[in-house]
Amino acid sequence: MNLAPAVDALVVFFEGLTPESVARFPAYYAADACFKDPFNEVRGLSSIQRIFTHLFEQVAAPRFVVGERLLAGHTAVLIWELHYRSSSPQVIRGVSHLRFGDDGKVVWHRDYWDAAEELYAKLPLLGCLMRWLQKRVAA
Repeated sequence: MNLAPAVDALVVFFEGLTPESVARFPAYYAADACFKDPFNEVRGLSSIQRIFTHLFEQVAAPRFVVGERLLAGHTAVLIWELHYRSSSPQVIRGVSHLRFGDDGKVVWHRDYWDAAEELYAKLPLLGCLMRWLQKRVAA
């Protein structure tokens, strides 16, 4: 299977994601696709769409930028940044591990990113505690 066209289309979809385009997930994901990230583990299109709709409700101007992609068989790995605004511009760096069905749609999507570094450490009180812990356990 030549996965490149499906991955290219998916990257364009995510880099242009808007609250309105969340409705287009069925063009890229299987009906019973699984999704997991540090905060969610769901199955099914409506549940996956709910996660991305929630993203637009929680932060201002979220925008994905995919920097690298690795393809092998029915699997792809995307290395990305999520840019958004809260009180100031922020970036979350992560990796998506994707598995595709024979029809070129995503059947399994697992996001890896460090919630402690990318989110918790940036919060005023919790961030102070996280930095203290980081210093205590660092070699």
